[in-house]
Amino acid sequence: MSYSDFTLDRVRKTFSLTISDTVNIFASIHEVECPPLLAEVLRENVPLALASNTEESRSEMIIAPILIAVRKYLNNKISLFSGIDFTVDSAQGLNGNCDFIISRSPELLILNAPVVKKLHKAQKLIQ
Repeated sequence: MSYSDFTLDRVRKTFSLTISDTVNIFASIHEVECPPLLAEVLRENVPLALASNTEESRSEMIIAPILIAVRKYLNNKISLFSGIDFTVDSAQGLNGNCDFIISRSPELLILNAPVVKKLHKAQKLIQ
């Protein structure tokens, strides 16, 4: 089964996850001003992407420019991967190509493991 076959309910049941409907999860994160170049790109791209009405066009014309701006904002200390094989555990159905993956590593050629780092109570999910 590829990632696109998963539903939220199926993932919750398969991996015994607890879904949290926390409101304002990012309330403590300060806002960042949108770079002028990104704002211009989105002004041009969003109507085009929405008119074509495909996931691929939205990914290419909306999501990718935003992720590139995030990478630039973080001084290229993260890497972005798009469309790569991301087989984590075939037996669990965690296989297929990803839309986008953000890595905390600046390395651009190879996605490094671990995919998910075990968090302890004292650690923050977003650092």
